[in-house]
Formats: sequence, C-alpha cells, structure tokens
Amino acid sequence: MPSASSPTVSTRVPAPLRRIVEWLPTDVDRRVRVFAWLSFVAEVLIIGTGGAVRLTGSGLGCPTWPRCTPDSLVNTPEMGIHGIIEFGNRTLTGLVGILALAVVVLVWRMRHERRVLFVLSLVVLVGIVAQAIVGGVTVLTGLNPFIVGFHYIASVSIVAVCAAFLVRMNQPVGSRLLAAPRWFAGLVHATTGVLALTIVFGVLTTGAGPHSGDAAAGRNGFDAEVLEHVHSWPGYALFALTLVVVIASWRLRLPVRRWAVALLAVELVQIAVGLYQARNGLPEWAVGTHMVLAALAAATMTVVVLRLKVSAIAGRVGAPRETASTRG
Repeated sequence: MPSASSPTVSTRVPAPLRRIVEWLPTDVDRRVRVFAWLSFVAEVLIIGTGGAVRLTGSGLGCPTWPRCTPDSLVNTPEMGIHGIIEFGNRTLTGLVGILALAVVVLVWRMRHERRVLFVLSLVVLVGIVAQAIVGGVTVLTGLNPFIVGFHYIASVSIVAVCAAFLVRMNQPVGSRLLAAPRWFAGLVHATTGVLALTIVFGVLTTGAGPHSGDAAAGRNGFDAEVLEHVHSWPGYALFALTLVVVIASWRLRLPVRRWAVALLAVELVQIAVGLYQARNGLPEWAVGTHMVLAALAAATMTVVVLRLKVSAIAGRVGAPRETASTRG
C-alpha cells in the first residue's frame, strides 16, 4: 500500500502502466532489499567468472564481439571448453544487467525522496553497459593487458557502488552527522586511498604475469617479480592502517568497529592467499580467489566509510555535529 505521502500516479497514464507503477514500492521494502543483494552478489560473481576466463586461457574463446564468431552469436561445439567459458561469462553479463535494471525500476517511485538510492542504482546500470563495451574492446584488441586491467578495476568499482546502495538503503532519509572524530575519519579515508593503490599495483602485477587469458596475448612489459614486491608494500601498509582503524574504533566504541574488524579479516585472508600464490607459481585458483577478495575488500571499505556518519535523528550522544546533510 502506498503511504499517504507517496507520490500519486497521473490519471493520464494508461491504466495497465499505471497499475504497474502503483505496484512499485514508495519506500525500501523486501523487494528492493532482495534485488539489491542479488545485484551485489552477481557483480562479485561476474568478477570470479571473468577471472576464470582469463585464468583458463579462454579470453579469446569467442574471438569476436558482440558475436561469438563472425557467423554465430553463441559459441559453437568446435570452440570447445574455451568458447563455453567465454560465452558463459558474456551471458552472465546479461543477468547482471537485468538485476541492475530491476533495482532501478524498484526505486523509481522513491527517486525524489531517496535520491541517493536512485543515483547509485543508475550508476550501476550505466556501469554495466559500459563494462560490456569495454569487454568487447578487450577482445577486439587481443586482450590488451591495460584494457583488461581497466576492465577489472571498473568491475571492482561497481561492486563498491552496489555495497554503497546496500548501506544507504538501510539508513533513514535526512541529514547525517559524523559519528567519529575528524582525525579518525581522515585515517579511514587515507586507508581507502592505500587500498585503491594496492588494487592498482595488483592489476599491473597480474598484467605482467603469466595469466594473459590467451597464449597469443601480450603482457604489459613490466618485470613481474619486481612488481610483486612493489605490490606488497601498499598491501602491508593497508594492513597496518586497518589495524590502527580497528584498535581506535574499539577504544572509542565507534559505530564502524565491527565492519573495521570485517575489513581486517578480509585483508588477512587476502595476504595469506597472496603469499601462497607468490610462493607456489601463481596457481589459477589462488589468483582467482585473490581477485574476488580484492573486490570484497573494496566493498567492505565502502561500508566502513559510509558508516562514519549516522542519522541526525538517531545520532549518538556526543558525536561531532559538523557535517553537511545529505538526502537519503
């Protein structure tokens, strides 16, 4: 049932369409939550399948784009397992897009009251369309490692936006207040920057390594062994900063403390997997796991950043009252 304050649907709209619009929620309900979570899970999953394409040498399993071959939209039996893996990843892109579109439609009637949710859902949808095009460019350029790397970073960014949607959909409309000291917020933002730097160096390291996605694909020309060490420096700095964030948040009993612990846990697993793969010849499963964990770290970091603020109505007593308000 629409609330008394919910926007009415114009009587000039055709009756069938009007009924559909009236069915859409005017506030975050179970439908929005379910599809938002499905969209997030699908975005993480497609990073895993994209990694499988590269790590199994299936990057050119479908040698053309948008068709799989010049004469076929789908893979053919002659293309073998590589064609199946590559086309499967392309098919999943369609599912991811459908889920993102569903979220946009579900928040349509609350696009004014919950403007941030509507904008975030649009960013995800537009990002998926752009990613499909970038994916085509990677095929047409013979898996250029820099374009492949950009493709991955963009995917991680979309995962972070999905995580932001999950956080904001559970926050009330209205102004928010900083629920932590300014120095702590600065520390969290600095940690976010180091995480981004770690991911970028990780992408460059992978682009110099053996997993090119196809035997004929070129590498970025950097020394992979040197980059492994360079990649580890911001990684350990990230771990040290996160440890400080965890200790400080618990000492100050800040709202972000449990998510800070979750971020530290993801990083610990990430470090363990990174050390294992570096010392065991970069096994495919470990590299793929490392890729997915990086996306989960970005998502968790997003939650930590957004939970630095709380609703002005339900704000903690004594929290600094020094932030600008935003519409939810």
